[in-house]
Amino acid sequence: MEQPDKVIRVSDVSSLRALIDVAPLESAWVEIDQVRVNEFADATGDHQWIHVDPERAERESPFGGPIAHGFLTLSLIGALLGRTVELQQRAVVNYGLNRVRFTAPVRVGTRVRARFQVMNVTDVEAGGVQVIWDVTLDIEGSGKPACVAEFITRHYF
Repeated sequence: MEQPDKVIRVSDVSSLRALIDVAPLESAWVEIDQVRVNEFADATGDHQWIHVDPERAERESPFGGPIAHGFLTLSLIGALLGRTVELQQRAVVNYGLNRVRFTAPVRVGTRVRARFQVMNVTDVEAGGVQVIWDVTLDIEGSGKPACVAEFITRHYF
């Protein structure tokens, strides 16, 4: 991934709470190339031809070529958040996801970015906070996002 500048620095809970209802924070664009798709297929064991056989995908796929795994695009959320928001904390935990939808295929060779909006910040045990992020993964040049989800993280400052 190309390394963008951090969009915002968050050093405490009040800084996180201040992001509620603020305009979404955008990551830099990241290219989804065939190497990334193949490596994801190897890591997950999902070698479906629509992802890893470009020639067959161009001939037979309804998308006109190979596409990224939906779970590949979903897996980028954490890394893109870390590159978009600099969280100065002791620890962060990926707590899960809500309402995940893959709304459009990501063609190999296109670029995606994430938009993050803080929906909620609540206190949790051990002095942490839980954040629900509204996340949209955009496809460059497309009017329809690749994925929409609620991403839940826990932060300990």
